Amino acid sequence: MSTLLEDVEKFIVNHFYENLDSSFVYHNLSHTQRVVEKTKEIIETETISESESQNLIIAAWFHDSGYTKTIKGHEEESALIARDFLKDKGLEEKDIITVEAIILATEMSYEPKTILGKIIRDADSSHVGSKNYADFKQLLRKEWEVTQDLVFTDEEWQETNIDFLMNHHQFYTFYAASKWEKQKGKSLASLLKTQNKTKLEHSKLKHKKEELAFKKSKVELPERGIETMFRVALRNHITLSDIADTKANILLSVNAIIISVALSNLLPKLDNPSNSYLIYPTLIFLVFTVASITMSVIATRPNVTRGKFNKEDVANKKVNLMFFGNFHKMSLPEFEWAMTEMMKDRDYLYGSLTKDLYFLGLVLNRKYNLLRHTYTVFMIGILISVIAFGVAFYLQSGGEDPRAAMNILSYLGSSDIT
Repeated sequence: MSTLLEDVEKFIVNHFYENLDSSFVYHNLSHTQRVVEKTKEIIETETISESESQNLIIAAWFHDSGYTKTIKGHEEESALIARDFLKDKGLEEKDIITVEAIILATEMSYEPKTILGKIIRDADSSHVGSKNYADFKQLLRKEWEVTQDLVFTDEEWQETNIDFLMNHHQFYTFYAASKWEKQKGKSLASLLKTQNKTKLEHSKLKHKKEELAFKKSKVELPERGIETMFRVALRNHITLSDIADTKANILLSVNAIIISVALSNLLPKLDNPSNSYLIYPTLIFLVFTVASITMSVIATRPNVTRGKFNKEDVANKKVNLMFFGNFHKMSLPEFEWAMTEMMKDRDYLYGSLTKDLYFLGLVLNRKYNLLRHTYTVFMIGILISVIAFGVAFYLQSGGEDPRAAMNILSYLGSSDIT
């Protein structure tokens, strides 16, 4: 017995080495050796004859040898390879027939009826009860991709394995069921857990896609981004308008103080003939101050329009209801009607906001240009006035004291001029 089994092992090792394509990463010599090992393990727990044990182990060695010729129907090819070899070795015909029957019992759709068929089926699928089941099924997946062009997604592969474990596999011997069924259950539970997690992730992703599609379909509703843009832009324009008004008020206040000081301290002293040289510098000073005040007032002066509109203006989208100057003379019912009409029309609503933003920009441009010219006039006026007073003092002193021009500040604050 041992001599024949040794010859069988040597033949199968050489057969796989010389004829099996390297793309068979699962159904190879390693798998065959594992099946032989598990077959011997189960035989030790069963009551079968020595001849049956030998035939069973021989069948385990040959059961996948047909993969060297074909994938579909490899069981029949394996049986033929075994017959040719065993016939040359002089094995009796009845034993050869038994080996062939055991090999054919490894076909997945076949339901084994003999103890030998049940043993070989459990040994062939022992990887199902292994802790390394995940590794074995990945090798099988790769083999199918390369040799049969069967490509699975991760979800499809999970479903295939779950279906196999639940509907197409069972252990037939008591030893296999008691030894490997528990680990099979753990592997199935792990697959189901992964499948549920994947389905949950897909469900969340699908929900997000549906939400995005729903949001995109609501094209008639105001978009939050557009509303935010208008809100920020209008707020910035109003802030800039407040800054411009503040700058104009500063100029008004400063020039008002200057005129007050000039009227109270400077002008009364011009009655004295000895102070006649101050007349022209004072006039220059007052002219520039008054010009600065006038330009500041112009910069802050409001411009109100006619304040009325008609239904035709609303129908043609010509009136901007966002600006009070266009409706302040209208009655409340007319204004409410016009606002309702505008809010019904998305284009009219956004168009009004756009116009309001544009005209605010024009007002700001006018204000800041006037303020720039006002500050320029004020600055030049102060410089020219100081120079004029300095020259006047210098000429009055007969040009003998060059420092006389610096006395203007003390003069403006003095109360007695001789």
